[in-house]
Amino acid sequence: MSYMKQFISHPDAALSTSEVEGLQEAIRALKKEKNAIVLAHYYQTQTVKDVADFVGDSLGLSKSAAATDADIIVFAGVHFMAEVAKIINPLKKVLVPDMRAGCSLAESCPAPRFKDFVDAHPDHIVISYINCSADIKAMSDVICTSSNAEKIIESYPKEQPMIFAPDKNLGAFLNRKTGRNMLLWDGVCTVHQSFSLQKLQMLKERYPAAKCIAHPESDAAILQSADFVGSTSAMLSYVSNSIAAEFLVGTEVGLLDEMRQANPTKVLIPLPVAENNSCACSECEYMKLNTLEKLHTALQHEQPEIKLDETLRMAAEKPLIRMLELSAN
Repeated sequence: MSYMKQFISHPDAALSTSEVEGLQEAIRALKKEKNAIVLAHYYQTQTVKDVADFVGDSLGLSKSAAATDADIIVFAGVHFMAEVAKIINPLKKVLVPDMRAGCSLAESCPAPRFKDFVDAHPDHIVISYINCSADIKAMSDVICTSSNAEKIIESYPKEQPMIFAPDKNLGAFLNRKTGRNMLLWDGVCTVHQSFSLQKLQMLKERYPAAKCIAHPESDAAILQSADFVGSTSAMLSYVSNSIAAEFLVGTEVGLLDEMRQANPTKVLIPLPVAENNSCACSECEYMKLNTLEKLHTALQHEQPEIKLDETLRMAAEKPLIRMLELSAN
């Protein structure tokens, strides 16, 4: 990801207020003209989320993609999210503002190696976290998100052997929570893996009344130090419903914008990352590749477009539909 460091200072920040408003107005006009919707992940910048028809986590975005009657879906997120929209909407045009917006976790699970892993355990059901490529989904029995993973795992008998991929931290957390012994693929999300336990402990000393909340993709030591572990949407709900006034937040920094808007009187402190001596928090540089200008260009020219081989799409659709069915119950 070294080539992406230039995007830490997000390009939208350099735009004037009038330029931002002009682009947003143009995007809204194009959406109306083309019967298009914009789906944006919580980790996007606020300027992008302001023009979205739905802002949410992976599960919410998947459900929105499945339910839309729009002709064009513009996915302001990362590549695997746009793939999901295309998998469950084969007749719709799915666009992504920047095709390079990948995912470190998805990239940690190459399809050929994963196939060998699955083939070596033929009696195991494969549960794959949604943060993976269409190729990995096609090898899976069911997909899950951090919001519904426990429910999906518990829908299978205790004696059923399972593989969980690609996030080993989330998988280990779920093993502890459900009492399972799933085989785990050795993958991690670099955003959630980077938090410093030492710096967390220092913050706890400085803010003794603060509640520490963390996403389950984080390292086990961080999760064991947290007061609450949950999905992106669950973390939002926890902060809003808690009587606490201060929170140490272990997830991508973009989520703090949502939390602050919903809880303007509460103090939200991002957990620092280990590799930086400053108070730098963890940021998904892939997510931040999406900008207002790229979103406008994508809608204007209807490119870049997500395209999938139909055989692959159909194979990947089955475990996604299974997830949506189990999540609806």
